[in-house]
Amino acid sequence: MHILVVNGPNLNMLGIREPDVYGKSTYADLCELIKNKAKEMNITVELFQSNHEGSIVDKIQESYQKVDGIVINPAAYTHTSVAILDALKAVAIPTCEVHISDVDAREEFRRISYVGLYAEKKFAGYGFDGYLMAMEYLKEKYA
Repeated sequence: MHILVVNGPNLNMLGIREPDVYGKSTYADLCELIKNKAKEMNITVELFQSNHEGSIVDKIQESYQKVDGIVINPAAYTHTSVAILDALKAVAIPTCEVHISDVDAREEFRRISYVGLYAEKKFAGYGFDGYLMAMEYLKEKYA
């Protein structure tokens, strides 16, 4: 099984940006955790992060018929991007939405999720463990 992990804007600023919300661990820490979990699960994982909506759309489109599942934390694009939603629908790859914080317990606007209109499962408020839970879910259901 091959999983693409996509991270949206400002995830590369983990450990710096609002540590009271996102924690003090860095994006490098997150990547290492995901890679170690993939090794333990005997799957391959590809990591991608961009602050640019079009780059995220391009990466999703490029994954067509190349990956078995997508784990996506679209960050701020969760609440704004019909383009990312349309890309996910177009490639029709099983997808889980992940958020480090509990977005539903935060500002009202964060409760809107365009990605959630396609993603079959959402893991929010579990910190970095949400990524691991999403990977396990996809492997269990689709491998």
